[in-house]
Order: sequence, then structure tokens, then C-alpha cells
Amino acid sequence: MYRLTIKDEKNRYELTELAKMFVSADELDTSADGPDSFCIPGADELDRNAQKRVLYGYMAELSGKQLSWGTLTGVRPLKLFNKLVRQCGTPSGAEDILKSEYLVSPEKTSLLRKVWDTQSRISFNRDPKAVGVYIGIPFCPTRCLYCSFTSNKYSREKSEAYLKALELEMYAVAELFRTKGLYADSIYIGGGTPSSLEEDQFQWLTDKAAASFLTAKTAEFTVECGRPDSITVGKLKALVKSGCGRISINPQSMQPKTLELIGRAHRPEDINKAFALAKDAGVKIINADLIAGLPSEKPEDMADSLKKIMDLGPQNITVHTLAVKRGSRLIEQDKDMSYSAGDVVSEMLSESFASLEKAGYAPYYLYRQKHMAGNMENTGWSLPGCESIYNIRIMEEDQSIIALGAGGVSKIYYPEEDRIERVANVSNYEIYTERIREMIKRKEDAL
Repeated sequence: MYRLTIKDEKNRYELTELAKMFVSADELDTSADGPDSFCIPGADELDRNAQKRVLYGYMAELSGKQLSWGTLTGVRPLKLFNKLVRQCGTPSGAEDILKSEYLVSPEKTSLLRKVWDTQSRISFNRDPKAVGVYIGIPFCPTRCLYCSFTSNKYSREKSEAYLKALELEMYAVAELFRTKGLYADSIYIGGGTPSSLEEDQFQWLTDKAAASFLTAKTAEFTVECGRPDSITVGKLKALVKSGCGRISINPQSMQPKTLELIGRAHRPEDINKAFALAKDAGVKIINADLIAGLPSEKPEDMADSLKKIMDLGPQNITVHTLAVKRGSRLIEQDKDMSYSAGDVVSEMLSESFASLEKAGYAPYYLYRQKHMAGNMENTGWSLPGCESIYNIRIMEEDQSIIALGAGGVSKIYYPEEDRIERVANVSNYEIYTERIREMIKRKEDAL
């Protein structure tokens, strides 16, 4: 048992989160206060980062572990990188500070620099009237082993009531946009799995989203079609007709045994078919998701999956690290997997990144989550000119994002203060349906 005395209430949360990256919660006691408990020396005179460095050294020595991301516990390390670039004037200076003050490894500082380089080549719309729009569909064909998102098994009856409520919210937000002079810079329909809807519902959704928010000023329109077993010719034609130019087809793995283990209903050949159908339908940009650290997989399995996906020619590939979260079935089976799989995941990511760079992809956005195997990260890779503006801006929090649907969290950005104010919808889709007038009122008040 690791016993810690954390007297600094202001920084207690971040210090505790850092300690939990070394050992499981079962091995940690942060309420201890006695001679056998570690207390950060001179904590009253140290700033937060200095306290974290001291705690890092203590936990690293006792656990025998080093963290690639050093003392960083936040979701968005690139935001810190950008801040450091502004402070010291150069990206190389920001790299030096990350290594010395935050103990970030050379490998991860280099990755952040590459993401920064990619984003520096992109021209962003800085018009304060330009916002992102997210529309959430909380249904999936099945629930995956690792899933902790707001997602429910699809049924026609449940989805009909939900879509009626969503229509009210789309209409109300579209009216707010007209009143306030706002417009959608990007539109993203996610979930869940939006393509789990039946064809007539799916066509209604993409048409309604386009009619409500798509204008000549909209840079991109994306729809997640993550499950290949939910993709049909009719749905692909509907989204292309509505103006959507980007979709996701998410294999997660190309290993049949893994797909069965994690609760996916598709096979690798279904991925191949879905790609062919999407290209035939005229979809311009396809993203494919893979997950490093899935149960029982070895580095050679990840390498094989990545090669098979790259052979299909997606313009974007997102490499996720498995996150073992509360609310998932996986955590019931192995609550310590995020610790035990660390070395394997690190090898998977290093090999994947080398393969992607060799194939001409560049990292363009990055974020972290709690309980990730090995405390790693999720990284989006893109061929030049195919980067998703929505993905970048939702992570960097430099634009208002208006989120519709159950579980949607709108982020109102105040550029003068560089501040975000969150406005959340309830996550349960049935409660969302019942309280839709309240969800609309929240947005009216916020905007």
C-alpha cells in the first residue's frame, strides 16, 4: 500500500490522479497522515508543477515505473504545448520545457511537436460567428466490451421517440443561429453509431442536419458509420446526397478472434466491403479507428491490422489506446488491465507510428483519457490536406461547439478570456426525450 499525505487541497485532485497513474486505486491511500505516509517536503512553498515532480520521483522510485507523459494528467497536452510556444516563442523551446519541467519523454515531446507542425499548416476559420455542431445518436447494434459511452442497443420504437425530440432541438438551435448570426463551420454526427438507424431514419437525419446547418461556409460534414455491419448502399447514398464528405468506418481490429471477444458483430471482410461501398458511393474522406491494447492482442496483431487497413487507403487513421473505464464490461473482467498492458501498448504505438509516417500520414490531433493502458494517448493521423477541422478544434477548445442530443456537452468559447463554459444535455436518452424543452432552454440561455 502506498500512503500519501496531500495537504494542498487546491492541487489534491491532480496530485492524486498522478499517483494513480503509477499504481491502482486499491494500492493507494491518499487519506493517510502519519509517520509511514509520504508527504511532499516543503509543499507550502512549491507550485503545483514542482509538487508533481517531487511526487513523480517518489512514485517512480517505489513502483519502478516511468511515465512517458511525465507529470501531465490532463486530456489535452497540445493545449499546454501551444501555451508554452506562446510563452517562449519557439516550438523547440516548448519541447525543452516539457522535458525539464514536466518530465515528458523525448518520444512524446516529439509527437506533440509533429502534431503542432501539422496544425500550423492548416488555415482555421477564426470568425467568432463560426461554430462547430455535434449531433449525437445514442444507439448501437451491440455494446462493445470496453464501451462506457452513452450508447444503447438500437430499436425502432426507442429511436423514433428520440428522433422526434432531436428534431425539436435541431429546429430550435437552427433558429438561434439565425437570430445570433451564427453558422456551422463543421457538422459532426456521432454516437453511438448513427448508421445503426434504419435507412429511412438515417436519410431523414442527414437531410435534416443539412437543412438545419449546412451552408456554403461549412468546411466539413462528417457522419460516423463506425460499425461496418450497419453500413448499406442506401445509407451511403443518403449521406453523400445530403452533402456529407467524411465518414468513419471503425474496424478497431482486423483479427477475427479479437472482434468476437470484444462483442463486434462484423468480420474483417465486412470492413473491406464497407470501404468498397463507400468509395463507390462517392465518399471523399474515410477515417478508420484501431485500438491498441485490446484483450489478448500482441504487437504483431496490431501491426497486421494496421497494414490491412492502410491497404484499403483511408485518408485518416485514428490510433486509440484502450481505456479501461468504469461502466464497461471489460473492467469487471480485468480492472488492472490499464497497468498490466502498458509495455505491450507502448510497443504497439511506436511500431504503428513508424508505419504510418512511412506511408505518408502525419499526426494532426491528440488527446488522452483516464485509465488508458500504459497512460498513453489517442492520435489522429491524416494524409496531407485531409485533416478533420472538427477533431482538431474540439480538442483544442478554441471554438464554440454546440452539441445536440443525449449526452451532448456544448462548449461556449469566449476568445477574449480564452475561456470555455459548458452546457450539458442529460445523458439518458429517455430523460432527454422527456425533458427536451429544458435542453433547448439551456442553449437559449447560454447563447
